[in-house]
Amino acid sequence: MPATPAESAPVILGDEPGSFPHGVLAERHPAIVRQVRAAFPYGPEVRDALDALLASCADGVVEPVPAGADPTGRDRERWAGWGMDAYAGRSWYDVPWLWAESHFYRRLLDAVGYFGPGVWQGVDPFRPAKLAELDAPETGEELAALDTLADLPAEERIRALLHGSLWGNRADLGFRLSEGGTGTREQVDALVADDSDALWSLLPPAGTGPTGATGAATPARPRTLCLVADNAGRELVPDLLLVSHLLAEGRVDRAVLHLKPYPYYVSDATPADLLDALRRLAAAGGTAAAYGERLWNALADGRVTVRAHPFSCAPLPYAEMPDDLRAEFAAATVTVLKGDLNYRRLVGDRWWPPTTSFADATGYFPGPVAALRTLKSDVVTGLTAGTEAALEASGERRWRTSGTHALIQVRR
Repeated sequence: MPATPAESAPVILGDEPGSFPHGVLAERHPAIVRQVRAAFPYGPEVRDALDALLASCADGVVEPVPAGADPTGRDRERWAGWGMDAYAGRSWYDVPWLWAESHFYRRLLDAVGYFGPGVWQGVDPFRPAKLAELDAPETGEELAALDTLADLPAEERIRALLHGSLWGNRADLGFRLSEGGTGTREQVDALVADDSDALWSLLPPAGTGPTGATGAATPARPRTLCLVADNAGRELVPDLLLVSHLLAEGRVDRAVLHLKPYPYYVSDATPADLLDALRRLAAAGGTAAAYGERLWNALADGRVTVRAHPFSCAPLPYAEMPDDLRAEFAAATVTVLKGDLNYRRLVGDRWWPPTTSFADATGYFPGPVAALRTLKSDVVTGLTAGTEAALEASGERRWRTSGTHALIQVRR
């Protein structure tokens, strides 16, 4: 594995009562089990399995992937390579938090029979919540507001789309704009790092080429965006709108959407969620439908492709990505990773000093990389000393985890 400065920062565990990771393991995971149990008319066998997982969350230990839940055996082999042999039999709280969270969701899918065989095989236990969000009246209002986007100057329009993707459903997709296309004043002030100019330098409009480190134009080649998506529903929709717009402006020639191969972290986007989002855009009519149609056509003619790599659900940082994924990211003009979980995997789920260089933490990454992330966990890098001091002095004790701050970071 390529060298990183990770040795200087300890891995985050969930073993400290009162900490955010401990609260996720002790409170959020049991609540998710109860919600899934109530959302479907599961029979006694599944309900018993969910009850067993609920008990395990309280005082149980990490258990291997059950043999019966993986008829091919491939997933059990992957988990063995992902640390299962080292962590089996240990408390959920005493293994890396990222690993424990990921394994919880794998265990939850086993409990509901997602991997079959059986009647619940392939049924997403989080689908009701995802669809409810897509069908909410607020979603329709946000998509209708897209019709005013054409009235903005080009630079403000694409900035609005970027901020919509950054903030997701917290930003009303960034289209109800009171500050000339940049989002609300509150949202702009909440950006703790903003490398958006560096992102646009990698993805300039058609007719110009990306610039190198010296500012000189690089040789023309097909511009490829890899977008590693985060959540489904009202957060995937603005991601798709941004990709569609980048294609329309010729800022990218092709895009690769990296989605999860199976349900993960409640709301993470799968290929089925992509189809739901595209159908929602079509149903909205107007500008939203036009954006969706452009993306649909791009999927059909191969300018946009979808990947659901097994490593997307791995309990590991991207520093440990397999060679085929590394080669794909290396060939991209830029890889954009969305959301908090992907950020944790990008820089490593560690107690970094906030002023740790983002470029250093991502130095292993095989090509230009960008992060669009609202802060919902303790990990953060790339802040200036002044920004960190201001946040610590603000009186907002949970600025790292409340989702009220965001960042756009780029390493060329």
